Amino acid sequence: METTVVALGGNAILQKGDKGTAEDQRRNVEKTAEQLVRLVEKGYRLIITHGNGPQVGNILIQNEAAKNEVPQMPMDICGAQSQGMIGYMLQMYMHNSLKRRNLDVPVATIVTQTLVNAEDPAFANPTKPVGPFCSEEWAKERMKTHGEKWIEDSGRGWRRVVPSPDPMSIVELPSIKSLVDSGHIVICTGGGGIPVVKSHDGLLQGVEAVIDKDLGAERLATLLGADNLVILTDVNGAALNYKTPDGRVWLGETSLPELAEFLKQGHFLSGSMAPKVRAIIRFIQNGGKMAVIASLDKVEEAFEGKTGTRLRGHLKNQ
Repeated sequence: METTVVALGGNAILQKGDKGTAEDQRRNVEKTAEQLVRLVEKGYRLIITHGNGPQVGNILIQNEAAKNEVPQMPMDICGAQSQGMIGYMLQMYMHNSLKRRNLDVPVATIVTQTLVNAEDPAFANPTKPVGPFCSEEWAKERMKTHGEKWIEDSGRGWRRVVPSPDPMSIVELPSIKSLVDSGHIVICTGGGGIPVVKSHDGLLQGVEAVIDKDLGAERLATLLGADNLVILTDVNGAALNYKTPDGRVWLGETSLPELAEFLKQGHFLSGSMAPKVRAIIRFIQNGGKMAVIASLDKVEEAFEGKTGTRLRGHLKNQ
């Protein structure tokens, strides 16, 4: 039985136009669970990761709105909250969908820490926007009083930016592997994992940062020795000239050198498609069998290697 890490994009939890209510998220997660369970029914063994950007953003807004009533929580704890919330919804609807098909497969969520290097250059250059848009006055006050970095974002207001260090390893990997080996569907490494650093004596500490969810999924897949990495999003793969619809060229099955060259040339947007492309390149370079970027609504075809942007671990791609 092949093992596949599935990286769910934001549209698996929130669709365009949704307000982000519990009902919105439940409805979308239930639909996603139905799609994934069809794959379990076909014999695939799944490990599921997910994004958490909008959810962490909302938690940060709640933090700010209630700061005079309850203590504010730092970003690592906000990330843990979001992992628990999304993991709960996914595991419940996965369970229900499995039950309806008379499939006896246990599902478990692990709140996951991802180890990063305290000396990662990203800590000196925060670039990842988090939380709500605010006024310039508010942003400058936060920079002065809290030492945070804020930037003006395309005329829409000011947003806080935090570091996005490269993931090194998954702290809970042995537990994840044990559950996978015992037949569980495991939901883990949500939002790329909660970023932590390790002291010289091996102690862990959370840091104010965000790990790219797709790069986190690659680390998980590689360290687990998974056969496949499937990154699901709201478009059916990577494209050249994406911003010019008339000249847009969708990439299907391609080679590792070709895709790496396209990435080097800057064809993919840094905040969206580029990390996905980087993730599938790394996975194949590290010995993976197949990596796919595809649309969530084409998940079955993606698993069969029939759609999306695809890399295979053939000798010619090494």
